[in-house]
Amino acid sequence: MNSTAITTYYLEMNSPNELKPKLPVIDFKVMECMLKQFHYNKFMYQFVGEHWQWHDKLSWSDEQWQNYAESDQLRIFIGYYQGSPAGYYELQQQANGNVEIMYFGLGKTFIGKGLGGYLLTHAINSAWQWQDTQRVWVHTCSLDHPSALANYQARGFQVYKTEPNNGDQS
Repeated sequence: MNSTAITTYYLEMNSPNELKPKLPVIDFKVMECMLKQFHYNKFMYQFVGEHWQWHDKLSWSDEQWQNYAESDQLRIFIGYYQGSPAGYYELQQQANGNVEIMYFGLGKTFIGKGLGGYLLTHAINSAWQWQDTQRVWVHTCSLDHPSALANYQARGFQVYKTEPNNGDQS
């Protein structure tokens, strides 16, 4: 059991006009995986999340991964830096025009190269382009990269709820 207090921040954007974009980065391309393959979602989740204590899906069966990743309400985008997978994000279409950035991040070796701001800009633009989107939201916590919250806010997200907990999060 982890005794460190963890704070979760919930952020939202209610209009595409709120986006404060970051310009593209040379040698960094972001592409949607149009052919859904749950193994790729699982790989990217582990590749990015191993450094940020993403544990919630590690025990999932292949069937659980497939049901999640191959849903019509989920899209995955991969960022490639100089040809290598560097990071990713997943968007989930939810009720009432909500789109959540479910997972977002870079692999550890790609942090600090200026990729995160543009990857987030791409994620936000992709979310707003999804039909009927009324709100884009995301959550982050104090276990994430120290710049995560600042990156979300720099792109135009506003905190709408802060939730402290006792550190029992897995």
